Amino acid sequence: MEKIKVVVHSEIGDLEAVILHTPGPEVENMTPANAERALYSDILNLSVAKKEYSQLSEVLGKLTKTFYVESLLEEVLGLEGVKEELIRSVCGNECRNPIAESLVQMENSEVSRLLIEGVPIKRDSLTNYLKQDNYSLRPLHNFFFTRDSAVSLYDKVLISKMASKVRERESLIMKVIFDLHPAFQTKTISAENHIYENPEIKMEGGDLIIAKEDILISGIGCRTSSQGIDFILDRLNEKKDKRHIIVQELPSKPESFIHLDMAFTLLDRDKCMIYEPLIIQPNRYETVHIELDNGKVKSIKSVKNIPAVLKKLGMDLEPVYCGGSADTINQEREQWHSGANFFAIGPGKVIGYARNIYTLEDMHKKGFDIIKANDVISGKVNPDDYKKYVITIDGSELSRGGGGTRCMTMPVARKKVNW
Repeated sequence: MEKIKVVVHSEIGDLEAVILHTPGPEVENMTPANAERALYSDILNLSVAKKEYSQLSEVLGKLTKTFYVESLLEEVLGLEGVKEELIRSVCGNECRNPIAESLVQMENSEVSRLLIEGVPIKRDSLTNYLKQDNYSLRPLHNFFFTRDSAVSLYDKVLISKMASKVRERESLIMKVIFDLHPAFQTKTISAENHIYENPEIKMEGGDLIIAKEDILISGIGCRTSSQGIDFILDRLNEKKDKRHIIVQELPSKPESFIHLDMAFTLLDRDKCMIYEPLIIQPNRYETVHIELDNGKVKSIKSVKNIPAVLKKLGMDLEPVYCGGSADTINQEREQWHSGANFFAIGPGKVIGYARNIYTLEDMHKKGFDIIKANDVISGKVNPDDYKKYVITIDGSELSRGGGGTRCMTMPVARKKVNW
């Protein structure tokens, strides 16, 4: 198998490979009673969500190389000693050691499935019979948001330190895939068992946006902490070159601001998608510019906003407005449904939800052609015939999970951008 070298030096470079995970029974195993614990405000209809997700996966399947988490996990479990080590690590981390032995005896495909969909509890003792939980290992309800648990950061993969314990297994799975799967050539960075390990470190992929080789943008809020960014700064400092980190504070409420990419994403060399009330308008949430030089923090200072500091660094970006620019109600509604959350297939070539009509209207005004995903899938439309476009997928159900197309994609390789 020819290895893919993990290289992502920008948010918009032509996509060469991406990791996906189709939502499955782990989503249907969620109930109103456990939705909050699973980090959802609502429960999803799996059959509808899968139809919508298939539009994303089929479009990407036509345009780039796609990998799927469950298949990658099954394949890596076949390597000598990996299955037992991962199972014991997962069960130990979740205080479920008694079920480890039975899992070790199962086929790799079954282990891969159960580690994602959850291991049902056996009512074979009074203690288990009386337990309110239906699972010995809980389902990974959020795993179709593959962006969160691991991030391609330049030539390495940053393994996320998830804010909620319910998602820690996702990071363990992604780490073993990138450390050991023969498809990928890379090294992982992890805060776990690191010399600087700190319980306050939290960092998730939705908060990290690579603007250029020397510019990283990050959110800090309920999912990524200042300590998490300090950890990343420390690792970036190892190269002893000049870099810029732009940090945006995020509101803790409403929950639609869980990550920066719910308010800001890059669309093209000269365009970005913004939620204006947070990113542009004056508010109490700070934007901080950190400059690294020769392995040290050279300066840290507050700045006006993300586009303003990017302009000073040579990236003059025209804003496209989530929800349009005319009505704050439209802005709030469409931000809630991931209206700012776009995934770039290449410069000026993105994919997002069809439901956010005012956002799409503003994109069209700024030069983007609107293409329906089903027209791409059927072959009716060839995206290569368009200079700039947004491919729209149905997202009425998926958006209720609290994320968009960027959240559901983990790119592992992009071409360099000709700036």
